[in-house]
Amino acid sequence: MDFSANNPNLLAIGLYDGTVAIYNVRSTKDEPALDSYESKAKHSSPVWELKWIEKDRGSGDEKGEMLISISTDGRVSQWQIRKGFECADLMKLKRVVTKSRKNKDGREGKSEALISRHASGLCFDFSPKDSNIYLAGTEDGLIHKCSCSYNEQYLDSYHGHTGPVNRIEWSPFLPDVFLSCSNDWSIRLWQNDHLQPVLNFFSSTKSVMDVCWSPTSASVFGCVNEGAIEIWDLDQNTLDPIIVSVPAPGVKLSCLTFAINSDCILVGDSEGQVSVFQLRCMPSVAKDQTEKLSRLIEQTLASQLSKH
Repeated sequence: MDFSANNPNLLAIGLYDGTVAIYNVRSTKDEPALDSYESKAKHSSPVWELKWIEKDRGSGDEKGEMLISISTDGRVSQWQIRKGFECADLMKLKRVVTKSRKNKDGREGKSEALISRHASGLCFDFSPKDSNIYLAGTEDGLIHKCSCSYNEQYLDSYHGHTGPVNRIEWSPFLPDVFLSCSNDWSIRLWQNDHLQPVLNFFSSTKSVMDVCWSPTSASVFGCVNEGAIEIWDLDQNTLDPIIVSVPAPGVKLSCLTFAINSDCILVGDSEGQVSVFQLRCMPSVAKDQTEKLSRLIEQTLASQLSKH
């Protein structure tokens, strides 16, 4: 779900049956103001993420705030609310065929047959530098860089995850850096120009359901896996989180976000509850925090190049 920035009373929701619905939270009615339930363009599979995006390119209807959704039907779709509830596909995600492996005798082995040609989309995030560029995370573990101007091909594909990618988020401080998390138990930090991860974080043997950058510190991010809430500070430690909080037995954590105006995080779980946690004893934010993270990334990339 996501609130509109231009019209804060509008709340967009993606549903498991593929419907996209917009509610007016000022209204006392229970039904949505708009929905795609009877639309021919409705997603045919669950909508896993949707966001209001401010588009600064194009003209007329192509500019302004747009609602974007991604689904396991392989479509990244753009919805316009000015004229009813029209939809256009930004991308139909396709599976990338891996090269066939060679046998011991040097002959080409059989390549894996594709049951479906489309890739199931799970998450996306638009570049803070260019509202025409976005990243899409898929069920097969790949992250694709896409452009709103090209709906037939990817600009690049990032390889690293070995399980479904559950969340992608660009850094609010370094516009070429982003985080991703996956069912492969990992969080990975990427630099836009490098198709392999810069840093990999493994702290448990549980699927990582969500990851989120701190809005106040360039080196801090939080994540939830099925067994714990974790707060990481890369300025302090790149191997282990600085805070770990374990929920009540049987509760699986599903999502996390930082509060914008306080030292708190909000965490959702499988019981349908949202819990608020206050972050205490956090390291003070250094003035050169952004430069420190940038240096860490540069040094890591340099050491990776020296190994090759």
